[in-house]
Amino acid sequence: MSRPRRIPPPAPARVTAPDSPTPAGPADTAPAAARTSADAGRATPHPVDASRPFGRILLFGVQHVLVMAATPISAIFLMSATLRLDAGLTVDLLSAAFVLSGLGSLIQSLGLWTFGPRLPFVMLPGGAPLVLFLAIADEHGLRVATGAVILTAVFIFAVLPVFARLLKYFPPLVIGTMIVIVGVNLVKVGAGLVTGRPGEHGFADPGRLGLGLATIGFTVLGHLLLRGVLRQLSVMLGLIAGTVLALLLGDVSLGHLSQGGWLDVPRLVPFGSPRFDVLAALPLMLYSLASMAEATGQTVINAEAVGKEIDQRVAVPRTIRGDALVSALGGMFGMPLMVTSGENIGIVRVTGVRSRYVTAAAGVVLIAIGFLAPVTRAISVVPAAVVGGTAMVVFAVITVLGVQMLARCDLDRHTNTFICAVALALGLLPILVPDVYQGLPSTVRILLESGVAVGAFVAAFLNVLFHHVGPALAGRLSLRPDLRTEGNR
Repeated sequence: MSRPRRIPPPAPARVTAPDSPTPAGPADTAPAAARTSADAGRATPHPVDASRPFGRILLFGVQHVLVMAATPISAIFLMSATLRLDAGLTVDLLSAAFVLSGLGSLIQSLGLWTFGPRLPFVMLPGGAPLVLFLAIADEHGLRVATGAVILTAVFIFAVLPVFARLLKYFPPLVIGTMIVIVGVNLVKVGAGLVTGRPGEHGFADPGRLGLGLATIGFTVLGHLLLRGVLRQLSVMLGLIAGTVLALLLGDVSLGHLSQGGWLDVPRLVPFGSPRFDVLAALPLMLYSLASMAEATGQTVINAEAVGKEIDQRVAVPRTIRGDALVSALGGMFGMPLMVTSGENIGIVRVTGVRSRYVTAAAGVVLIAIGFLAPVTRAISVVPAAVVGGTAMVVFAVITVLGVQMLARCDLDRHTNTFICAVALALGLLPILVPDVYQGLPSTVRILLESGVAVGAFVAAFLNVLFHHVGPALAGRLSLRPDLRTEGNR
C-alpha cells in the first residue's frame, strides 16, 4: 500500500498505461507519472502563455502596432510643434518613442526579474504625462523637463512599497468605475482623431467623419463575414480598408515616402544633460500617484480580459516598476513619462487572441520601426480619421469591460451604487467639460483635470469611508452601552 502513495494524486500515467505492453517497473512508475504530468502541463498552458506560429504572432503584433502607432507619432508631433523643435530633432525623438515603446512592451509582456506582469501589454508615451512635460519644459526648459522625468521614475520606485500596501482599498468596485472612465476618455480621444479639435480648421469635416465611420463599417463587416484568423485580424483589415478608401479619395499623400534615409538612431540626451529640480518636478511626481492607480486598474482589467488569475499585490507592482524603469531610460532620450497603455486591451478582447507573445511581437515591431525610417514614414501615412475610427471601436470595448466588472459588484446595494455614481460624476466631469477647472491654480488644475485620477481616488475614498471606516465607527458606537453596563457591574 505504500507504493501508490508515491504517485501524484492525478496519476496521469494510468491514462496511457494501456499503450504499454507490460506494466512499468517499480523504478519507472513515479518518474513516468511525473513526466506525463509535466507533459500534460506543458500541453495545456494558459492562453496568455501559449505560443503560436511565428507568422500569426507577427500578424497579430502588427495589428496592435497599426492601431496604436498614432499615439507615439501624435505625441512627438505635438512636442515638436509646441517646443518648436527642428526636423532632425523631431525624427530622433520619434525614433526614441518607438524604440522605448517597444522595449517597454517587451518588459511588460515577457517580464524581466521583478519588472513586468507577464500580461499582453503595450507601452506608449502621450496623454497627461506629455502635457505635464511640455508645461515643465515651457516654464523651466527642456533639460529640467527631462530631469523631472528621471526624478519621477525614482520617486515611483521610492513610494511603491507604500502604494502596494494600499492595493486592498482598490476592490473591483473601484477598479471597474475607473475602467469605465478610462474607456470613455479613450473613446473621446479616438473621436477627436476623426473630427479634429473644436475651433481648428476642418473641425467635424463631413469627409473626415465619413472616413472614420466607413472604417468602423469595414471593421464590423470583417468581424461579421470573416472566420478564423482573418476574423481575428478584422481590426487591422478595417484600418487597411479605410486607408485604401482614403487613398482612392485623394486624402493620402505618398510623396514623402521616398524622402530621407533608411536608418534612424535615437539620440542620447538630445537636449543636453538633464537638470534636476525637485520643485519643478513636483507636478509630475503628484501625477505619478494617479498613474500608479491607473496602472492598478489596467493590470486587473487586462487579467480579466484574458481570463488569468493574478495576485494583485505581485502583478501591479511589477507593472509599475516596468513603467518606472522605461521612464527613467526615456528621460535620457528626451522623452516624457512612459506608461503602460490600456488601449491594447480592447484589441485583445475584440480579436480573442490572448497570448502575451503577440504584444511582445508588437514590441519587436515597434523597435524595428524606431530604427527603420521608411517604415515610420509609411505608418504616418494612415489618416488620423481612419486611426480614430478604429480606435473608437477598440476603446469602447474597454468601457464594456469596466461595465462587466461593475456588474459583479452587487450594485443592488444602495451604498455601492452611490459610490459608483459619485465617482463617475466627478471623474467624467473634466472629460465632458474640459475647461471646468480653468479658474483654479495650475498645480491643483493639473490634478483635477485627470478624470481617471479623480474617479479612482473618489471611488477609493468613498469605498474606505463606507465599507471600512463607517462599519468600524458603527461597531464602536454599538459597543459603548455594553461597556457602560460592564463597568457598572
